[in-house]
Amino acid sequence: MGERWIPPPARDFRPPGCRTPCVAARRPAVTHGRHGPYGVRKGSVVHFFDRFRGVSVRSLAGRLPRSVAGQVFVLQVALVLLLVLGAVLALLLQSRSDSDREARNRSIAVAETFAHSPGLEDTLENDPDPTSVLQPLTEEARRAAGVDFIVVMDTNGIRYTHPQPERIGGKFVGTIEPALQGEVITESVDGPLGEEVQAVVPVRGSDDAIIGLVSAGLEVRNVTGVVERQLPVIIATSAAGLAVATVGTALVARRLRRQTHGLGPTEMTRVYEHHDAVLHAVREGVVIIGGDGKLLLANDEAERLLQLPPDAEGRSVRDLPGLDPGMADLLCSGRVATDEVVPAADRLLAVNQRHTDRHGGPAGTVATIRDTTELRSLTGRAEGARRRLNLLYDAGVGIGTTLDVVRTAEELAEVTVQRFADFVTVDLADPVLRGEEPSGTAADMRRTAVSGILDDHPLYPRGKMIGFVPSTPQARGFGSGRAELVPHLSEAPGWQAQDPERARRIVEYGIHSLIAVPLKARGVVLGVANFWRMEKPEPFEDEDLELAEELVARAAVSIDNARRYTREHAMAVTLQRSLLPRALPEQSALEVAHRYLPAQSGVGGDWFDVIPLPGSRVALVVGDVVGHGLHAAATMGRLRTAVHNFSTLDLPPDELLGRLDDLVGRIDQDEDDAGGGAGMTGATCLYAVYDPVSRRCSMARAGHPLPALVHPGGDVEFPDLPAGPPLGLGGIPFETRELELAEGSQIVFYTDGLIEDRTRDIDVGIELLRQALGRPADGPEERCRLVLDALLPAHPKDDVALLVARTRALGPDRVADWDVPFHPGAVGGIRSAAVRKLAEWGLDDLSFAAELILSELITNAIRYGAAPVRVRLLHDRGLTCEVADNNSTSPHLRYAATTDEGGRGLFLVAQLAERWGTRYTAQGKVIWAELPLPGAGATGDGTGTLPFDVFNAGLL
Repeated sequence: MGERWIPPPARDFRPPGCRTPCVAARRPAVTHGRHGPYGVRKGSVVHFFDRFRGVSVRSLAGRLPRSVAGQVFVLQVALVLLLVLGAVLALLLQSRSDSDREARNRSIAVAETFAHSPGLEDTLENDPDPTSVLQPLTEEARRAAGVDFIVVMDTNGIRYTHPQPERIGGKFVGTIEPALQGEVITESVDGPLGEEVQAVVPVRGSDDAIIGLVSAGLEVRNVTGVVERQLPVIIATSAAGLAVATVGTALVARRLRRQTHGLGPTEMTRVYEHHDAVLHAVREGVVIIGGDGKLLLANDEAERLLQLPPDAEGRSVRDLPGLDPGMADLLCSGRVATDEVVPAADRLLAVNQRHTDRHGGPAGTVATIRDTTELRSLTGRAEGARRRLNLLYDAGVGIGTTLDVVRTAEELAEVTVQRFADFVTVDLADPVLRGEEPSGTAADMRRTAVSGILDDHPLYPRGKMIGFVPSTPQARGFGSGRAELVPHLSEAPGWQAQDPERARRIVEYGIHSLIAVPLKARGVVLGVANFWRMEKPEPFEDEDLELAEELVARAAVSIDNARRYTREHAMAVTLQRSLLPRALPEQSALEVAHRYLPAQSGVGGDWFDVIPLPGSRVALVVGDVVGHGLHAAATMGRLRTAVHNFSTLDLPPDELLGRLDDLVGRIDQDEDDAGGGAGMTGATCLYAVYDPVSRRCSMARAGHPLPALVHPGGDVEFPDLPAGPPLGLGGIPFETRELELAEGSQIVFYTDGLIEDRTRDIDVGIELLRQALGRPADGPEERCRLVLDALLPAHPKDDVALLVARTRALGPDRVADWDVPFHPGAVGGIRSAAVRKLAEWGLDDLSFAAELILSELITNAIRYGAAPVRVRLLHDRGLTCEVADNNSTSPHLRYAATTDEGGRGLFLVAQLAERWGTRYTAQGKVIWAELPLPGAGATGDGTGTLPFDVFNAGLL
């Protein structure tokens, strides 16, 4: 029921010069803990008084004969005792009344029940001796009903039955006249059994006439016995109630004694008088708010500071007139506040608020209020400085997050809207958007960013090219590099001269003040930032101008960095795209689609290529140089050129990669020797050659990801190619694997930027690629789109090169080949067979040139080569003549002198053919020559007529 407070022992306190202990100066020893000094609970009224007055209340309590708690205890015990006695008396009376009523009710019920029992009417009217029949029945019913007697009598009151048989036939003792009238009567009489409570009930015959009477009742002593049996229970219950009430009263009195510290009425009055004096004398407002939001207490200072009405106490705080809503919200919130400054009317009030129930008190809050109006100006300046520092900090963090000129300008506008200006526009010189140096005039400014509190403003829209006239603050600021302040736009004719109609609409819209600050970085003015004010009625001031200059100075550096990056990125992209194939060459072996996407952070070294080879074959190349930037793009161009040069030698894929590896090693060595320190640092490559005649594809890779193969049925496969080392390592040979592909198969080459990502593992990327390739697609173009949609992130961190080629086959009807007997006489027969095949293909116009070329090449193979010799004609986009033998010696073109008998054959072939050359095989070599088809637009005329200089040179 609360903690017990034991007063500390008193000790004597003697003022200086006093020999005897002073009673008035006796103070208890100081204790600490949950209570304050002197054992007083902190936060109580006495503790509040002690803090200000230093007066001990325990000394006052010792002089009183009886405390308030004792008086209250005696009064409560007396009241409880009177209440208990009254309750006992009331219970006794009620019990007696209830018992008497119960006896009468039972008598009536038993008498009426027996009076209406079956056979009673017949017995009374027809039986000559009713007693013999009714006496046993009444006795049995009396014992069962718990009554003392049941008497049946005639209308004269003569008994037929009685518990005492000797009284049968006697006169009934009691009143029967009302019963003879048909009424039921109850009464207390002095009968044969003693004092009785009885009821008399009439018995009616069949004609509703009264033929007899029935009486039942109880002796009074039996009724009184019931009450006496209940009395101990009543007394015990009353005693228990008295005990509980007394204990409760004692506990309440004890708690009251602890709270009042044993003070009597006089001392309590003095304490509260001192409390009120202190409370209303301090120069600090004190208000106490109840848990229901009503004002319980407000001292004089609180009434003055808060301008409270005289009847404020007891009213809801939110309903008090004149109280500032912010202050009302704080007082009703119930939250803890420490020196929280709240504006109220024309004052700034510092509020400290705490809960009143921290030590078991009632729910509510107590708040102290101080007037800090004199700190208003200082607080305003400090708050302004804080907002300024926060804005500058946010600008430093939020402006320049990307290397994009437009986005940086938008960030400047977004950071400063509402916090500094209502509308912000940024105008940049048009060359700056392209990464170039500004032209130096304000005549070609483009509105790059627009942001504001409303969207229907009349300012120039974003993207508009603006030519500011010299009288505008934008033009003056762009030319001088100094900020311009226009306090009142309606009074600035120079600004209105730019566009009078638009200026009028801007002023009517409510925009009234402007600051134009040039974006100047590294001595170059890039544009102008404009800050417009509308909602705040005061115009911009010099202090605002300084803040705008600081904001724009930070943004200008970021915009210039983005401009420089834009320029370098554009140069790198231009270089890279110039090094990549602009259009794929025409060929019939493959249907090819490609995609190249540079990384968001800059260009890289990914490349691809499609290179036609002799014999209708096509080479496919995909490579990747590690790194980004101009160096990676330049290195990619060098490697692509090297692959083109090596492909003219018609080398197998493994040999081509071997030569490319040697080249990369030499380039790195040369750069290291030159002190450049910018070697390739690594490159990968995948080289494949597809032959549409045999439908075989030979591939080799140097550290590059595996290609994907989509079969005509839709199955996706990643062929297991030998993994060669990246280019430049040297010392490890490459291997070639040859695959036979069905017509309509799709070969997918790609770089690692497609499958690798920081958010997923490479195996996940491979599986996503497999799923994307498994979807149906109409052709390579749609296949590229599906793959990029499925795998490419929104902002790729690396370059992506994708090459999809669908295979075609050169049918047997377009290929003719013959084995040539190894003797000169077989040349004529082969020429004749070739002419017939050309006629079958409809190429009669090429017969003469083809005969000469085949005759020369077959003759050279028989004369200088080795058996077997084989001839093949291919009818594709041109006519290809091939002669193969088993000798690896390659012929060379030379000019023959007039006296030489030989040396003119290859010169003749070179003049007749569009292209010719030699490729080596595992068994020997193949010498080929290509003739353009008639009307194909090739360099030759395609007629088979010998050039004039052939005859002039005496070759024939």
